[in-house]
Amino acid sequence: MLAVRNRVRVSADFSRTVRSGARSGRRNVVLYAVRTGDQPSRIGFIVAKSVGNAVTRNLVKRRLREAAAQSLALHPTGLDIVVRALPASASASWPVLRADYDSALNACIAKLSQL
Repeated sequence: MLAVRNRVRVSADFSRTVRSGARSGRRNVVLYAVRTGDQPSRIGFIVAKSVGNAVTRNLVKRRLREAAAQSLALHPTGLDIVVRALPASASASWPVLRADYDSALNACIAKLSQL
């Protein structure tokens, strides 16, 4: 579970990150990221009904939350991240989902550093 200070919870923050952030898509996830200065990094998740039933969506969210928690150790401050799970994530294994998450995050950070 992510600490409250590390969660994107407000709709306006989700919108700001998705609309104005760097975007990187992979087979299982699309990741949006925006710089926030010295604030603690925050992560939000979008897992729509197209991913599957409630059990499947919750499994995908738990796996993405774990990947996010591990990435917070590397990037504890300065980012707001929104992760959108795609329907393919329902059948993805944990190593594949983790690899897609890490790859998309690294691509977003590279894009943000170019701005």
